Amino acid sequence: MPGHKWKSEKNEEEKPLRRDPYEVLGVSRNSTDQEIKSSYRKLALKYHPDKNANDPKAADMFKEVTFSYNILSDPDKRRQYNSAGFEAVESESQELELDLSSLGTVNTMFAALFSKLGVPIKTTVSATVLEEAFNGSVPIQSLSLGQPLCRKVEKQSAHFYSVTITEKEAKGGLVFRVHSREKSKFKLLYFDQEENGGLSLALQEDSSKTGKVTSAGMYFLGFPVYHMDQTQTSASAAAKDPDSAFFKKLDGFQPCEITELKPGTHVFAIYGDNFFKSASYTIEVVCAAPFTEEKENLRAVEAQILSKRVELSKFETEYREVLAQFTEMTSRYAQEMQAIDELLKHRNEIHASYKTLPAMKRSSSNRSKNQGGSKETREDGPVREKKPSRDRTKKKKWFYIPLKVDKRKPC
Repeated sequence: MPGHKWKSEKNEEEKPLRRDPYEVLGVSRNSTDQEIKSSYRKLALKYHPDKNANDPKAADMFKEVTFSYNILSDPDKRRQYNSAGFEAVESESQELELDLSSLGTVNTMFAALFSKLGVPIKTTVSATVLEEAFNGSVPIQSLSLGQPLCRKVEKQSAHFYSVTITEKEAKGGLVFRVHSREKSKFKLLYFDQEENGGLSLALQEDSSKTGKVTSAGMYFLGFPVYHMDQTQTSASAAAKDPDSAFFKKLDGFQPCEITELKPGTHVFAIYGDNFFKSASYTIEVVCAAPFTEEKENLRAVEAQILSKRVELSKFETEYREVLAQFTEMTSRYAQEMQAIDELLKHRNEIHASYKTLPAMKRSSSNRSKNQGGSKETREDGPVREKKPSRDRTKKKKWFYIPLKVDKRKPC
Protein backbone atom coordinates (compact mmCIF):
# COMPACT_ATOMS: atom_id res chain seq x y z
CA MET A 1 0.00 0.00 0.00
CA PRO A 2 1.27 3.47 -0.76
CA GLY A 3 2.32 5.49 2.21
CA HIS A 4 0.18 8.37 3.42
CA LYS A 5 1.41 11.89 2.77
CA TRP A 6 1.81 14.35 5.57
CA LYS A 7 -0.47 17.40 5.67
CA SER A 8 2.45 19.74 5.09
CA GLU A 9 3.35 17.88 1.91
CA LYS A 10 -0.24 18.06 0.71
CA ASN A 11 -0.40 21.79 1.38
CA GLU A 12 2.82 22.34 -0.54
CA GLU A 13 1.40 20.45 -3.51
CA GLU A 14 -1.84 22.44 -3.35
CA LYS A 15 -0.01 25.78 -3.46
CA PRO A 16 0.32 27.15 -7.00
CA LEU A 17 3.82 27.35 -8.40
CA ARG A 18 5.05 30.92 -8.41
CA ARG A 19 7.45 32.25 -10.96
CA ASP A 20 10.38 34.45 -10.14
CA PRO A 21 9.16 38.10 -9.98
CA TYR A 22 12.18 39.19 -12.02
CA GLU A 23 11.23 36.64 -14.68
CA VAL A 24 7.60 37.76 -14.67
CA LEU A 25 8.50 41.41 -15.20
CA GLY A 26 11.32 40.60 -17.61
CA VAL A 27 14.04 42.42 -15.67
CA SER A 28 17.34 41.43 -14.09
CA ARG A 29 18.18 41.34 -10.39
CA ASN A 30 20.31 44.45 -10.81
CA SER A 31 17.50 46.46 -12.40
CA THR A 32 16.75 49.92 -11.05
CA ASP A 33 13.42 50.95 -9.59
CA GLN A 34 12.66 52.92 -12.72
CA GLU A 35 13.27 49.89 -14.97
CA ILE A 36 11.04 47.72 -12.80
CA LYS A 37 8.30 50.32 -12.76
CA SER A 38 8.41 50.86 -16.53
CA SER A 39 8.25 47.12 -17.24
CA TYR A 40 5.34 46.69 -14.85
CA ARG A 41 3.30 49.47 -16.43
CA LYS A 42 3.75 48.05 -19.91
CA LEU A 43 2.74 44.56 -18.84
CA ALA A 44 -0.14 45.80 -16.70
CA LEU A 45 -1.45 47.78 -19.65
CA LYS A 46 -1.09 44.72 -21.90
CA TYR A 47 -2.94 42.29 -19.60
CA HIS A 48 -5.41 44.71 -17.99
CA PRO A 49 -8.94 43.22 -17.58
CA ASP A 50 -10.49 46.15 -19.44
CA LYS A 51 -8.65 45.15 -22.61
CA ASN A 52 -9.07 41.39 -22.08
CA ALA A 53 -12.60 41.01 -20.76
CA ASN A 54 -13.12 37.36 -21.79
CA ASP A 55 -9.57 36.09 -21.46
CA PRO A 56 -8.94 34.24 -18.16
CA LYS A 57 -5.24 33.75 -19.01
CA ALA A 58 -4.78 37.50 -19.34
CA ALA A 59 -6.49 37.98 -15.96
CA ASP A 60 -4.10 35.50 -14.35
CA MET A 61 -1.14 37.22 -15.98
CA PHE A 62 -2.34 40.59 -14.70
CA LYS A 63 -2.54 39.22 -11.14
CA GLU A 64 0.93 37.66 -11.47
CA VAL A 65 2.43 40.87 -12.81
CA THR A 66 0.83 42.92 -10.04
CA PHE A 67 1.95 40.46 -7.35
CA SER A 68 5.53 40.50 -8.67
CA TYR A 69 5.61 44.29 -8.80
CA ASN A 70 4.32 44.56 -5.23
CA ILE A 71 7.37 42.59 -4.12
CA LEU A 72 10.05 44.29 -6.21
CA SER A 73 8.71 47.84 -5.77
CA ASP A 74 9.13 47.67 -1.98
CA PRO A 75 12.82 47.86 -0.94
CA ASP A 76 12.31 45.76 2.19
CA LYS A 77 10.28 43.05 0.46
CA ARG A 78 12.71 42.97 -2.44
CA ARG A 79 15.61 42.51 -0.04
CA GLN A 80 13.73 39.77 1.85
CA TYR A 81 12.90 37.95 -1.37
CA ASN A 82 16.48 38.13 -2.62
CA SER A 83 17.71 36.58 0.62
CA ALA A 84 15.03 33.95 1.39
CA GLY A 85 12.60 33.77 -1.52
CA PHE A 86 8.81 33.70 -1.24
CA GLU A 87 8.88 32.32 2.31
CA ALA A 88 10.10 35.68 3.59
CA VAL A 89 7.29 37.56 1.86
CA GLU A 90 3.74 37.28 3.17
CA SER A 91 1.28 37.34 0.32
CA GLU A 92 -1.53 38.41 2.62
CA SER A 93 0.23 41.68 3.37
CA GLN A 94 0.63 42.68 -0.27
CA GLU A 95 -1.18 45.88 -1.14
CA LEU A 96 -2.80 45.85 -4.55
CA GLU A 97 -3.27 48.97 -6.60
CA LEU A 98 -6.96 49.50 -7.43
CA ASP A 99 -8.14 50.89 -10.73
CA LEU A 100 -11.28 52.76 -9.65
CA SER A 101 -12.53 53.01 -13.22
CA SER A 102 -12.79 49.21 -13.43
CA LEU A 103 -14.77 48.89 -10.18
CA GLY A 104 -18.54 48.84 -10.02
CA THR A 105 -20.57 51.43 -8.16
CA VAL A 106 -20.94 49.27 -5.05
CA ASN A 107 -17.22 48.41 -4.88
CA THR A 108 -16.32 52.04 -5.39
CA MET A 109 -18.58 53.00 -2.48
CA PHE A 110 -16.91 50.41 -0.25
CA ALA A 111 -13.46 51.67 -1.28
CA ALA A 112 -14.50 55.25 -0.52
CA LEU A 113 -15.84 54.19 2.89
CA PHE A 114 -12.63 52.39 3.84
CA SER A 115 -10.58 55.38 2.69
CA LYS A 116 -12.75 57.68 4.81
CA LEU A 117 -12.16 55.44 7.84
CA GLY A 118 -8.41 55.81 7.40
CA VAL A 119 -7.62 52.51 5.68
CA PRO A 120 -4.86 53.19 3.13
CA ILE A 121 -6.04 52.30 -0.38
CA LYS A 122 -3.48 52.54 -3.16
CA THR A 123 -5.09 53.51 -6.45
CA THR A 124 -3.64 53.38 -9.95
CA VAL A 125 -4.24 55.35 -13.11
CA SER A 126 -7.07 54.10 -15.27
CA ALA A 127 -6.00 51.67 -17.97
CA THR A 128 -8.16 53.59 -20.46
CA VAL A 129 -6.18 56.79 -19.85
CA LEU A 130 -2.86 54.97 -20.15
CA GLU A 131 -3.92 53.24 -23.36
CA GLU A 132 -5.10 56.49 -24.96
CA ALA A 133 -1.80 58.15 -24.00
CA PHE A 134 0.19 55.22 -25.40
CA ASN A 135 -1.72 55.45 -28.67
CA GLY A 136 -1.13 59.22 -28.85
CA SER A 137 -4.85 60.03 -28.92
CA VAL A 138 -5.02 62.48 -25.99
CA PRO A 139 -5.37 66.27 -26.32
CA ILE A 140 -2.32 68.14 -24.98
CA GLN A 141 -2.39 71.77 -23.87
CA SER A 142 0.73 73.95 -23.95
CA LEU A 143 1.79 75.41 -20.60
CA SER A 144 4.10 78.41 -20.17
CA LEU A 145 6.68 78.80 -17.42
CA GLY A 146 5.66 80.90 -14.45
CA GLN A 147 1.97 81.16 -15.44
CA PRO A 148 -0.36 79.32 -13.03
CA LEU A 149 -3.43 77.65 -14.49
CA CYS A 150 -6.62 76.71 -12.59
CA ARG A 151 -8.81 73.90 -13.91
CA LYS A 152 -11.08 71.03 -12.89
CA VAL A 153 -10.61 67.43 -14.03
CA GLU A 154 -13.30 64.76 -13.88
CA LYS A 155 -12.87 61.61 -11.80
CA GLN A 156 -10.67 58.92 -13.38
CA SER A 157 -9.80 61.34 -16.20
CA ALA A 158 -6.64 63.33 -16.99
CA HIS A 159 -5.55 66.69 -18.37
CA PHE A 160 -2.32 66.59 -20.40
CA TYR A 161 0.14 69.50 -20.61
CA SER A 162 3.32 70.07 -22.60
CA VAL A 163 6.20 72.28 -21.49
CA THR A 164 9.05 73.31 -23.79
CA ILE A 165 12.35 74.30 -22.15
CA THR A 166 15.66 75.60 -23.47
CA GLU A 167 19.12 74.28 -22.60
CA LYS A 168 19.64 77.13 -20.12
CA GLU A 169 16.34 76.39 -18.39
CA ALA A 170 17.15 72.68 -18.31
CA LYS A 171 20.47 73.41 -16.53
CA GLY A 172 18.77 75.73 -14.06
CA GLY A 173 16.23 73.06 -13.15
CA LEU A 174 12.47 72.72 -13.43
CA VAL A 175 9.80 72.48 -10.71
CA PHE A 176 6.21 71.31 -11.23
CA ARG A 177 3.81 72.21 -8.45
CA VAL A 178 0.10 71.34 -8.21
CA HIS A 179 -2.21 72.13 -5.30
CA SER A 180 -5.93 72.03 -4.57
CA ARG A 181 -7.61 74.42 -2.13
CA GLU A 182 -10.63 72.12 -2.07
CA LYS A 183 -8.39 69.29 -0.85
CA SER A 184 -9.14 67.20 -3.92
CA LYS A 185 -7.30 63.93 -4.45
CA PHE A 186 -5.22 63.78 -7.64
CA LYS A 187 -2.03 62.42 -9.22
CA LEU A 188 0.77 64.32 -10.95
CA LEU A 189 2.10 62.26 -13.88
CA TYR A 190 5.16 62.58 -16.12
CA PHE A 191 5.32 60.74 -19.47
CA ASP A 192 8.15 59.59 -21.68
CA GLN A 193 7.64 60.06 -25.43
CA GLU A 194 7.78 56.80 -27.41
CA GLU A 195 9.10 56.39 -30.95
CA ASN A 196 5.60 55.83 -32.31
CA GLY A 197 4.53 59.25 -31.00
CA GLY A 198 2.73 57.82 -27.97
CA LEU A 199 3.31 58.41 -24.28
CA SER A 200 4.30 55.98 -21.53
CA LEU A 201 4.00 56.75 -17.84
CA ALA A 202 7.41 57.31 -16.23
CA LEU A 203 6.79 59.13 -12.92
CA GLN A 204 3.84 59.44 -10.58
CA GLU A 205 3.29 61.55 -7.47
CA ASP A 206 0.14 61.21 -5.37
CA SER A 207 -1.31 64.28 -3.71
CA SER A 208 -0.97 64.63 0.05
CA LYS A 209 -2.41 66.97 2.64
CA THR A 210 -0.09 69.85 3.50
CA GLY A 211 -1.83 72.32 5.77
CA LYS A 212 -5.12 73.51 4.30
CA VAL A 213 -4.49 72.15 0.78
CA THR A 214 -3.55 68.94 -1.00
CA SER A 215 -0.42 69.21 -3.13
CA ALA A 216 2.07 67.26 -5.23
CA GLY A 217 5.33 68.24 -6.89
CA MET A 218 8.17 67.06 -9.09
CA TYR A 219 11.65 68.58 -8.83
CA PHE A 220 14.22 68.22 -11.63
CA LEU A 221 17.20 70.10 -10.17
CA GLY A 222 20.20 68.21 -11.52
CA PHE A 223 20.93 66.39 -8.25
CA PRO A 224 19.13 63.51 -6.47
CA VAL A 225 15.85 64.71 -5.00
CA TYR A 226 13.80 62.51 -2.68
CA HIS A 227 10.08 62.04 -2.36
CA MET A 228 7.93 60.51 0.37
CA ASP A 229 5.80 57.50 -0.55
CA GLN A 230 2.59 58.41 1.25
CA THR A 231 1.16 54.90 0.91
CA GLN A 232 3.99 53.34 2.89
CA THR A 233 3.85 56.13 5.45
CA SER A 234 0.10 55.83 6.01
CA ALA A 235 0.31 52.03 6.16
CA SER A 236 3.01 52.27 8.84
CA ALA A 237 0.97 54.82 10.79
CA ALA A 238 -1.98 52.45 10.69
CA ALA A 239 0.06 49.61 12.18
CA LYS A 240 -1.08 48.24 15.52
CA ASP A 241 2.33 48.85 17.08
CA PRO A 242 2.93 52.62 17.35
CA ASP A 243 6.63 52.02 17.96
CA SER A 244 6.97 50.20 14.65
CA ALA A 245 5.07 53.00 12.93
CA PHE A 246 7.57 55.52 14.29
CA PHE A 247 10.66 53.57 13.27
CA LYS A 248 9.24 52.97 9.76
CA LYS A 249 8.24 56.58 9.27
CA LEU A 250 11.17 57.32 6.97
CA ASP A 251 11.03 54.07 5.00
CA GLY A 252 8.96 55.80 2.32
CA PHE A 253 11.65 58.45 1.80
CA GLN A 254 12.99 57.30 -1.57
CA PRO A 255 15.00 59.02 -4.35
CA CYS A 256 13.20 60.17 -7.48
CA GLU A 257 14.13 58.14 -10.56
CA ILE A 258 14.68 61.19 -12.81
CA THR A 259 16.88 64.04 -11.59
CA GLU A 260 16.97 66.35 -14.61
CA LEU A 261 15.21 67.06 -17.89
CA LYS A 262 16.79 67.55 -21.29
CA PRO A 263 16.02 70.56 -23.47
CA GLY A 264 12.88 70.08 -25.53
CA THR A 265 9.20 69.33 -24.96
CA HIS A 266 7.98 67.36 -21.96
CA VAL A 267 4.49 66.08 -21.21
CA PHE A 268 2.79 66.05 -17.82
CA ALA A 269 -0.75 65.22 -16.73
CA ILE A 270 -3.13 65.77 -13.81
CA TYR A 271 -5.26 62.71 -13.04
CA GLY A 272 -8.48 63.03 -11.02
CA ASP A 273 -8.21 60.43 -8.27
CA ASN A 274 -11.39 61.23 -6.36
CA PHE A 275 -13.97 58.49 -5.90
CA PHE A 276 -17.14 60.32 -6.94
CA LYS A 277 -16.42 63.95 -7.81
CA SER A 278 -14.11 66.03 -9.98
CA ALA A 279 -10.82 67.47 -8.73
CA SER A 280 -10.10 71.20 -8.75
CA TYR A 281 -6.42 72.13 -8.99
CA THR A 282 -3.88 74.83 -9.81
CA ILE A 283 -0.77 73.87 -11.77
CA GLU A 284 2.41 75.92 -12.17
CA VAL A 285 5.78 75.21 -13.81
CA VAL A 286 8.75 77.24 -12.56
CA CYS A 287 12.36 77.48 -13.71
CA ALA A 288 14.54 76.86 -10.63
CA ALA A 289 17.54 78.90 -11.84
CA PRO A 290 16.79 81.96 -9.61
CA PHE A 291 16.20 79.74 -6.53
CA THR A 292 19.85 79.00 -5.72
CA GLU A 293 19.48 79.26 -1.95
CA GLU A 294 16.33 77.13 -1.91
CA LYS A 295 18.08 74.36 -3.86
CA GLU A 296 20.99 74.30 -1.43
CA ASN A 297 18.61 74.24 1.54
CA LEU A 298 16.67 71.35 0.00
CA ARG A 299 19.84 69.38 -0.58
CA ALA A 300 21.01 69.98 3.01
CA VAL A 301 17.65 69.08 4.59
CA GLU A 302 17.31 65.86 2.63
CA ALA A 303 20.87 64.90 3.59
CA GLN A 304 19.91 65.36 7.24
CA ILE A 305 16.80 63.21 6.74
CA LEU A 306 18.91 60.44 5.23
CA SER A 307 21.35 60.52 8.14
CA LYS A 308 18.42 60.55 10.54
CA ARG A 309 17.02 57.43 8.86
CA VAL A 310 20.34 55.64 9.45
CA GLU A 311 20.39 56.82 13.07
CA LEU A 312 16.81 55.69 13.50
CA SER A 313 17.63 52.12 12.49
CA LYS A 314 20.45 52.00 15.07
CA PHE A 315 18.32 53.67 17.70
CA GLU A 316 15.56 51.08 17.20
CA THR A 317 17.89 48.29 18.34
CA GLU A 318 18.85 50.19 21.49
CA TYR A 319 15.24 51.17 22.13
CA ARG A 320 14.00 47.59 21.87
CA GLU A 321 16.61 46.41 24.37
CA VAL A 322 15.81 49.15 26.88
CA LEU A 323 12.07 48.61 26.37
CA ALA A 324 12.46 44.91 27.14
CA GLN A 325 14.35 45.75 30.34
CA PHE A 326 11.76 48.35 31.28
CA THR A 327 8.94 45.87 30.72
CA GLU A 328 10.72 43.32 32.88
CA MET A 329 11.33 45.87 35.66
CA THR A 330 7.72 47.07 35.50
CA SER A 331 6.46 43.52 35.87
CA ARG A 332 8.79 42.92 38.80
CA TYR A 333 7.69 46.22 40.38
CA ALA A 334 4.05 45.14 40.27
CA GLN A 335 4.89 41.73 41.77
CA GLU A 336 6.97 43.23 44.58
CA MET A 337 4.25 45.76 45.38
CA GLN A 338 1.62 43.02 45.60
CA ALA A 339 3.85 40.87 47.84
CA ILE A 340 4.54 43.79 50.21
CA ASP A 341 0.83 44.66 50.46
CA GLU A 342 -0.04 41.06 51.33
CA LEU A 343 2.65 40.91 54.04
CA LEU A 344 1.46 44.17 55.64
CA LYS A 345 -2.13 42.98 55.54
CA HIS A 346 -1.17 39.72 57.24
CA ARG A 347 0.77 41.70 59.86
CA ASN A 348 -2.28 43.84 60.69
CA GLU A 349 -4.39 40.72 61.09
CA ILE A 350 -1.90 39.35 63.61
CA HIS A 351 -1.96 42.63 65.57
CA ALA A 352 -5.74 42.58 65.70
CA SER A 353 -5.79 39.05 67.17
CA TYR A 354 -4.34 40.21 70.55
CA LYS A 355 -7.60 40.68 72.64
CA THR A 356 -8.50 39.98 76.35
CA LEU A 357 -12.33 39.86 76.14
CA PRO A 358 -14.41 38.40 73.39
CA ALA A 359 -16.51 40.85 71.50
CA MET A 360 -20.13 41.10 72.75
CA LYS A 361 -22.87 40.49 70.33
CA ARG A 362 -24.97 43.49 69.56
CA SER A 363 -28.24 41.50 69.57
CA SER A 364 -27.83 40.19 73.15
CA SER A 365 -26.98 43.65 74.53
CA ASN A 366 -29.99 45.19 72.86
CA ARG A 367 -32.24 42.44 74.25
CA SER A 368 -31.02 43.02 77.80
CA LYS A 369 -31.64 46.74 77.49
CA ASN A 370 -35.17 46.16 76.31
CA GLN A 371 -35.90 43.74 79.20
CA GLY A 372 -34.50 46.13 81.76
CA GLY A 373 -36.51 48.98 80.42
CA SER A 374 -39.82 47.09 80.76
CA LYS A 375 -39.53 46.72 84.53
CA GLU A 376 -41.25 49.30 86.68
CA THR A 377 -38.55 49.23 89.35
CA ARG A 378 -34.82 48.95 89.30
CA GLU A 379 -32.48 47.82 91.98
CA ASP A 380 -30.19 50.78 91.64
CA GLY A 381 -32.81 53.50 91.22
CA PRO A 382 -36.13 54.83 92.54
CA VAL A 383 -39.40 53.49 91.31
CA ARG A 384 -40.79 55.44 88.44
CA GLU A 385 -44.47 56.12 88.59
CA LYS A 386 -46.48 55.70 85.52
CA LYS A 387 -48.15 58.76 84.26
CA PRO A 388 -51.94 58.54 84.41
CA SER A 389 -53.45 58.16 81.06
CA ARG A 390 -55.97 60.68 79.97
CA ASP A 391 -59.58 59.77 80.59
CA ARG A 392 -61.09 59.92 77.24
CA THR A 393 -64.82 59.43 77.38
CA LYS A 394 -66.35 57.86 74.45
CA LYS A 395 -68.57 60.11 72.54
CA LYS A 396 -72.06 58.95 72.13
CA LYS A 397 -73.06 58.20 68.71
CA TRP A 398 -76.31 59.43 67.23
CA PHE A 399 -77.88 55.95 67.05
CA TYR A 400 -77.60 55.40 70.81
CA ILE A 401 -81.25 56.37 71.45
CA PRO A 402 -82.45 55.66 75.07
CA LEU A 403 -85.66 53.68 75.18
CA LYS A 404 -87.82 53.70 78.34
CA VAL A 405 -89.68 50.46 78.99
CA ASP A 406 -92.48 50.12 81.47
CA LYS A 407 -91.82 46.91 83.32
CA ARG A 408 -95.19 46.82 84.82
CA LYS A 409 -97.00 46.36 81.64
CA PRO A 410 -96.90 42.91 80.18
CA CYS A 411 -95.50 42.47 76.79
